[in-house]
Amino acid sequence: MKSAELDKLARRHGISPTRPSPGNREVVISAATKRKILAALNIELTADQEPGEPRRKAKPDGRKIPVSFLPDFLSDTRVWGVSLQLYELRSARNWGIGDFQDLADFADLAGSLGADFIGLNPLHAPFLADPDRCSPYEPSSRQHLNPFYIAVDQVPGFAGNPKLEQELERLRQSDLVDYIGVARTKLGALRDLWSARRQRRVGDEADFDAFVAQGGDSLRLHALFECLSAFMVERGAGAGWQRWPAEFQRFDSAAVGDFEREHADDVRFHMWLQWLAHRQLMQAADRARKSGLRIGLYLDLAVGEAVDGSATWSEPDIYVSQATIGSPPDPFAVDGQDWHLAGYLPSEIAGGDMSPYRRMVGTAMRYAGAIRIDHAPAIRRLFLVPLGSRPDSGAYVRYPEDRLLQILAEVSAEHRCLVIGESLGMIPEGLQEDLATAGILSYRILSYEQDEKGFKPANAYPVLALACISTHDHQTLAGWWRGADIQDRCEHGIVPPDLTEEHLKFRKRERRYLKAVFNAAGLDVPPRLTAARASQEALQDLTVSAYRFIARTPSLLTSVRLADLTDEKAPTNIPGTSDSYPNWKPKLSVLLEDLLSVPLLKRVTAAMREERPRFAPAARMEIDRGRNE
Repeated sequence: MKSAELDKLARRHGISPTRPSPGNREVVISAATKRKILAALNIELTADQEPGEPRRKAKPDGRKIPVSFLPDFLSDTRVWGVSLQLYELRSARNWGIGDFQDLADFADLAGSLGADFIGLNPLHAPFLADPDRCSPYEPSSRQHLNPFYIAVDQVPGFAGNPKLEQELERLRQSDLVDYIGVARTKLGALRDLWSARRQRRVGDEADFDAFVAQGGDSLRLHALFECLSAFMVERGAGAGWQRWPAEFQRFDSAAVGDFEREHADDVRFHMWLQWLAHRQLMQAADRARKSGLRIGLYLDLAVGEAVDGSATWSEPDIYVSQATIGSPPDPFAVDGQDWHLAGYLPSEIAGGDMSPYRRMVGTAMRYAGAIRIDHAPAIRRLFLVPLGSRPDSGAYVRYPEDRLLQILAEVSAEHRCLVIGESLGMIPEGLQEDLATAGILSYRILSYEQDEKGFKPANAYPVLALACISTHDHQTLAGWWRGADIQDRCEHGIVPPDLTEEHLKFRKRERRYLKAVFNAAGLDVPPRLTAARASQEALQDLTVSAYRFIARTPSLLTSVRLADLTDEKAPTNIPGTSDSYPNWKPKLSVLLEDLLSVPLLKRVTAAMREERPRFAPAARMEIDRGRNE
């Protein structure tokens, strides 16, 4: 194929001709990359191909963007909530990992403090047969739940024993979640409960049967995958399907059919796990509403799925199979990033009445009053890295933005669920404006809200937004002040030493800017506060001031990170690391039952109630104006 023909074909299928670089210049995408990306999109490279119509025509001026749901009560008040990683919760009763009963109990606590939502990590299904593969952002399937969050002691028929309690105490005492131990203990107890259930009549069998019927092939194939995955791990083939024998790599093969018939009871067991998770999460959501949380649960959605998980095995034809999702080189990841995630094909993501995207967002919205779309730029484009290539050999590919916004508007209205779009880093031109017009709240992190003059004042934040101090990918505010995030990136080889020195110098300037914006807002800043002379008491004072600052923004939602309130030193996740840091494993240092006695928690939540009292007056016109700015 000639160069001009290749370029034309790439443009027609949404492949951007350039990508950005750390030096703020555009790098031309090579012909080799275009060929690989086209192949990954299932586009044949033939010189005589008639490419047809473009996938997405230029936007017409004045096009009508559908608007997602926004609760009526937000027309006259601004609210706040608490964000946490569910697994990180410690309690005197859980099994070494936070669970849905802990979530229900935390909802009572959050309601008593005046919060209106609880923000959570993705609750998507992981690899049960490989529990140490624990990133909630690399799930096996986004259309099913994580059974490790089942509170086994709340399942009817459960009875403990001294030997089990001894193991549970060991799991509770560890500072990191022992996913292997948790999986062994929970799945063992659940299998015993399943066996006992089959030997007696139970009153909820009709509900279970209805759940199975509603789940259809999606639930059946996910359960079948879990059975096969465990079977293959026992034989050394691994939990992911790409390492399985060829006859098991297709869900519709004769070998898989034979396996399903031979393991019918095990398949039904895994369906039962999904039913238990569903029921307990629904109960936690109901408890949140009854505790006075007007938004309730706020769930995060991962941007993609594991390349070798249940989702890509069950529905291979809707996923990009020869490239993975990542990001181009930037100043914080100079080689770019390959997240090793499978994304939906642009041609399939929004197709049909029950499109993959509709099913995925609907799965989360059935439990939630708000969802957060991780990496919201994916609504318009994804950076795809061809298999076997480095991230700097990837390219941006266009997605059907208008159709995805339509789906979000329809499903959010159906479930009465507001939508938040996390869009940090490299944002396509005009996307923020489109999302605001669509009623999708932006995601504003304090450390990102800067310009050439320093930190933006509180009144510069948009109305349609969630404002916060930090997220799972960042240090706490105290850690940020100390520069712990910069040191982590250097120690783990993510950023070279010369850039680290530049980042440390810039952080010194940032600390000065932060004190200046707080002073201008009339907030207390501890005197002579520097990174080298930052006592715990001074940093806690700074944390209270920081939360007062974001609470004073006009943004409709403000999120308080629980790890800030318990002053955690170990970060949740260090982006760019894998084996060198125990990502997604650190627990909180305080028991759930003891949280109300934590002084910093009491101070910050009191500040939030003062700054954002319930039913504070605000004007609906401010919200409408925020959509159109």
